[in-house]
Amino acid sequence: MAAGRFRKRLARSLMVSWRDQPTRYDIEALQANIQRVGLVVRVRWMLIIVLVVYSVVGAALYTTRMTIPELAGRMWIPAVALGLVVLYNFFYTQNYRRLGAITVWNNLQLALDAIVVTILVYFSGGADSWFWSMYSLFILEAAFILPRRRSAWLISGLCVLLLGSIEIAELFRILPHVQMPFSAGSLYNEPIYVLVRFLWQVTVLAGTASVSTLLVGHFRSELEARSSQTILDNTTGLFSRGYFTRVYPTELRRAQRDGLPLYVILLDVDNFGAFNERFGVDMGDELLKAVATEINAVVSDVGDVSAANIVARIGGEEFAVIFTEDQTVGRMPRDEDAMALAARIRGSVQATAVRGAGVTVSVGVASLQRDGGTPEGLLDAADAALALAIERGGNQVVSADECSPRSAAEDYANLED
Repeated sequence: MAAGRFRKRLARSLMVSWRDQPTRYDIEALQANIQRVGLVVRVRWMLIIVLVVYSVVGAALYTTRMTIPELAGRMWIPAVALGLVVLYNFFYTQNYRRLGAITVWNNLQLALDAIVVTILVYFSGGADSWFWSMYSLFILEAAFILPRRRSAWLISGLCVLLLGSIEIAELFRILPHVQMPFSAGSLYNEPIYVLVRFLWQVTVLAGTASVSTLLVGHFRSELEARSSQTILDNTTGLFSRGYFTRVYPTELRRAQRDGLPLYVILLDVDNFGAFNERFGVDMGDELLKAVATEINAVVSDVGDVSAANIVARIGGEEFAVIFTEDQTVGRMPRDEDAMALAARIRGSVQATAVRGAGVTVSVGVASLQRDGGTPEGLLDAADAALALAIERGGNQVVSADECSPRSAAEDYANLED
């Protein structure tokens, strides 16, 4: 039992989507992590090109101060290390979409890069090497790419630890010093020099981590704020989650004030994580567009989707409909109309396919008057109905009144008072 809990906790800490049935937040986090892994790969290719060019030019210049065999004897290990970087980055380039579900993958990549730089530092003069400044590039990369601020500080700490280990090992002659032309001679074994230089290096790396996390954190906050104000979802063309969050409480209060019916319909694409794993994220986005088009078309048949009814994408594979008008019945919509609309959406999505592949949706329906009198309460009721539909196997419509008894009616009455 304890072993099972440990495995689940380990999976939760290592994997973006560790559940058998990933939530919409899992899918969004998975897509974001895949993009970050891909960005790390592209940035590393740029650094590899810069290092190769520098190495070729630098080696040519060094041959004016040492023989080619002597230079080759000192630099073959760094050359092998750089070759390994090329190999594992090629592997990441081919497989980063599949490896993107591992949350610590970017951390591992950056840690491996830091180790390679440490090898370059040692074989280019150790305490006298200029290559230590490359650690700053990895800290900046970590601050921009990794989702948590503490990750950049962990990478910074690793760089300090690796650099300090090389310099201390040279100071106490655990490792032999590699003397390079133009370096500071025998200063590598002067304790005061090594300490002062190392303190300066720590200061630069810590400063880099501080400034980068501050600037990148501010940049991310601005992007999130702007994203929340966006009206349309970029992938599907439906209203965005931010727009839904702003409009939904207003529509609910208007319905309460005027005594009008209002229904919330939540839809979740069944097994969308498995679809992405089988066909890829790009085809998954195509499918989401097709599903969104079908939902919008069905809702448009019964009322105006911009003035009365609202269709929005509120998560990775989850959609929401605010249903207040049904022009096909000539009266205010009732519970049976909301269930019929949900059933038509379910059937329309089931008949939709992209390149021969399709999905189904689970649907939860909740009524303002019966299931919830507050924005949170009504959404909770719809979400509970959706969860029950998924639990029953998916591809079905469930009303909130099929779930456990709720106090929504009392909540609604209290709000009116």
